Amino acid sequence: MGAVKIVAVVAGTVGGVGAILAYAPPHQGGGGITVPPTSSPTQSAPAAQSPTPSSTPSESATPTPVTPTKVAPTKIAKPVPRKTIPVPKAPINGTFTGNSISTQYGPVQVQIDIVAGKIIAARALQLPSATAKDAELNKLAVPYLIQETVKASSADIQGVGGATYTSQGWYDSLVSALARAGL
Repeated sequence: MGAVKIVAVVAGTVGGVGAILAYAPPHQGGGGITVPPTSSPTQSAPAAQSPTPSSTPSESATPTPVTPTKVAPTKIAKPVPRKTIPVPKAPINGTFTGNSISTQYGPVQVQIDIVAGKIIAARALQLPSATAKDAELNKLAVPYLIQETVKASSADIQGVGGATYTSQGWYDSLVSALARAGL
């Protein structure tokens, strides 16, 4: 057993620094690095014992302290976030008609034309028309509602004072038309 040199490699971290230590029993005179004892500073190191012929090296060998060598810290690569490339949607084009919305004064229904995902035109298919006042309000309110719809290219529009029911009906019908368009 004396001719066989036992070398064990232990890998671990001490204070965040990786250290590699080798162990060779002192009775074989290998000159290898030995593992320092794990004792607190107040404890004294055990006295060296001479090995007995019947004992194994791990039982009889007392490790001798060695001054640790400096080991460069291992750099850990930070994961790079994946960049996802959005799949381009086909531009939305077409004419989309909203739901007919019943108001206190009559139905309101909107139709919009979309090119490349933007509203380029809007028109009223149905408006309240029971009285002369309805026709007068429609002449004032509808051009403004069309302008707001095209300008916003969404349902984010302002209503018209004095035509509250028509404005709300326009908005609700516009929202349903945009939903049909997928916007």
